[in-house]
Amino acid sequence: MAMGQRMGAGMILSIESSCDDSSISITDIATKKLIYHKKISQELEHSKYGGVVPELASRLHAIALPAILEECKPWFGELKAVAVTNEPGLAVTLIEGVTMAKALSIALNIPILPINHLKGHIYSLFIGKEAQFPLTVLLVSGGHTQVIEVESHEVMNTVATTMDDSYGESFDKVAKMMGLGYPGGPLIEKLAHSGDASRFVFTVPLWQSPLIAFSYSGLKNQVRLSIESSDEEEYPHIASAFQKTATDHLIQKLKKYFKTRKPESFAIVGGASANLYLRTQIETLLAGYKAPLLLAPLEFCADNAAMIGRCAVEEFIRSNFIRHQEMVVNPRCKL
Repeated sequence: MAMGQRMGAGMILSIESSCDDSSISITDIATKKLIYHKKISQELEHSKYGGVVPELASRLHAIALPAILEECKPWFGELKAVAVTNEPGLAVTLIEGVTMAKALSIALNIPILPINHLKGHIYSLFIGKEAQFPLTVLLVSGGHTQVIEVESHEVMNTVATTMDDSYGESFDKVAKMMGLGYPGGPLIEKLAHSGDASRFVFTVPLWQSPLIAFSYSGLKNQVRLSIESSDEEEYPHIASAFQKTATDHLIQKLKKYFKTRKPESFAIVGGASANLYLRTQIETLLAGYKAPLLLAPLEFCADNAAMIGRCAVEEFIRSNFIRHQEMVVNPRCKL
């Protein structure tokens, strides 16, 4: 397809490789429906190290992505563009997806759509349907904790972010301290379910600060000291107290923020948005404002190409294409 033949019926192939999940999707441009989606997780390979090893992740992407792409060949003739996560993320893993996107762009003579990974998480809410803006979003993932005011596809303003560790990252680190494995979020949530949060008292971060910001390094240190001075029988109670305090911190800062701007429609996105305790606490908070809570399906909370594809449809409509020669990765880029 020539570069000028952009509009009309067709599909977008999207690639996600920002961290340790290899994923490719096919999205119909006209209907925004997800036609194909596959993700290969690297959790087992990284679990023995207690976290993601970038070089290992890159090597595994080099194996998994071509294997998934092989299944997508029946749609090659209908592709109008290839979309790929190019920011933010691990540089060595982003390169794997970008390299594949460049190759497809050249081989199929189609343009590239560079996609911001964080923007993709917001569109995980709207896979297969129209987007609903304006919207206030709490993004909680392994590397990010921020509140974003989404006015439109083009206007997204971050109004609060973390000063150090993220919500999801703190769960991973506490799980590693306890020797539970990786990813830590689901493991801590499961362990906390059988614990008594009142058995340990941790100070809520920044609870006296007027700042609308997040911080988890101090809480993480409090938990570390408790783990070091406790037997494993106490771990469920520590996990429960940690989960409660980490979430209380989010709730407290959201309350402060809502004093400046009352929520009309609110969403949680990112891998940590799958935490049911967090969802329940946010729902309770929003009930006081009679604001609806939007959530992505659990299968699309963590990194995936389906959300990249849904975001890519919006970029396609706006003709935000680049040629393969212009494609670069921005690992530290923000929204």
